[in-house]
Amino acid sequence: MKNYKQKVLEAAEFLKTRIGKLPEIGIISGTGHGKTTESIEVSASFKYKDIPYFPVSTVESHFGKLFTGNIHGRQVIAMQGRFHLYEGYTPADVTFPVRVMQELGVKILILSNASGGLNPDFKTGDIMIIKDHINLTGSSPLVGPNEEAWGIRFPDMSRVYDKNLALIAEEAGKNNEIYMQKGVYAGLKGPSLETPAEVRFLRIIGAEAVGFSTVHEVIAAVHAGMKILGLATITNVHNPDNPVESNIEEIIAVAGESSLKLASIISNVIEKL
Repeated sequence: MKNYKQKVLEAAEFLKTRIGKLPEIGIISGTGHGKTTESIEVSASFKYKDIPYFPVSTVESHFGKLFTGNIHGRQVIAMQGRFHLYEGYTPADVTFPVRVMQELGVKILILSNASGGLNPDFKTGDIMIIKDHINLTGSSPLVGPNEEAWGIRFPDMSRVYDKNLALIAEEAGKNNEIYMQKGVYAGLKGPSLETPAEVRFLRIIGAEAVGFSTVHEVIAAVHAGMKILGLATITNVHNPDNPVESNIEEIIAVAGESSLKLASIISNVIEKL
């Protein structure tokens, strides 16, 4: 029976033989963010189910397609949809694509997600540059034997999100007349949305946005030595004193409306690298 690394290597080899130029930049898009890949000059595309051992997205608006190509002459690999713990996947499953990207030579990882706003100054539709995160999932993709070829046993997490990439993203927002927020992201397991008491708790510990993805992929990317840019679309803003019900359809709709803004920011960031 093949182990995890063997499966990653087989998936990476499958892609290597089909994509031509190897990517240097990886893009993982979140809920409702399918259009963030529209700025790619696509050279090849694959359904997740056709890539050996690749997990399959089960959540609405996660289309389950992988693209390779270029943006402003830079080779990219982009995921249209991701995987979550609440789908029943393990942290290793969730981060499988990051390890495949690592084997393909990716050095920069750009992630987007749909998040609930915790900062009362945020507005629905804002895009937040993630400056740090809090992992409240109770798990890590690094648990178990360490794969020395992928990274060190105890990776430092004091500078997770690359400050230069964040500055470029902020400038890209200005160039597109998009005001960018900045803040701390809290990653939960999900899928139940937050109670008012949980919102108060998250605010107390310094979180400004909350969601059910990103932190595991980022931990794996840090372990892999990648530079990371995280962008969160604020799909709703929590008010624990006057809670309003949220539903996935509304969240997807707001994220979808922000997709083209995200695509322009990502394109501008890659152009400036």
